[in-house]
Amino acid sequence: MKPILDKIIVVDIETTCWAKGEIPKLEDGRDIKSEIIEIGICLLDMNTSEITMSRGYIIKPENTTISPFCQNLTTLKQEDVDKGQSLVSAISNITDIYMAPRRVWSSYGFFDKDHINRECYDKKIKYPFSQRHINVKTLFAVKHRLTSEVGMARALDILDFKPLGIHHRGVDDAVNVARILTTLI
Repeated sequence: MKPILDKIIVVDIETTCWAKGEIPKLEDGRDIKSEIIEIGICLLDMNTSEITMSRGYIIKPENTTISPFCQNLTTLKQEDVDKGQSLVSAISNITDIYMAPRRVWSSYGFFDKDHINRECYDKKIKYPFSQRHINVKTLFAVKHRLTSEVGMARALDILDFKPLGIHHRGVDDAVNVARILTTLI
């Protein structure tokens, strides 16, 4: 399948999460796995640097609930995700609407890439994205000759960019990552 290189997909996910030491356990004593509750996504046009088609897909988790810690971090409440769509449905939309299997995609670090891969594998869902992935976090550190990688908020600060939207909301973080990426390409 020939890649489409006119736009880069930028993705940021939010997952169920808990405060340190409060991760629920399975019956066998293992930590329960977090699940995607939002997929934030947008397109970055390679010719114009315009950010388009930004959207947050709210996902109803199958096995976990929103903890007070998670609600405070993401602003998503249990009733929000209860009205969300299935991960299968969101991934199907992303595959079709964003032509995800054929486009280069990016995220800030490897958490999003690794988590999507793991959750798709665990739930037997076809992985939606191409293998052409850009790690914006590493690219930013290299470009700015930093001694270590920095978080997204710090990268925006280094660029003297005001963060847009709510930090730890997938759709807003995806747009902010796209803004960082515009300075790197």
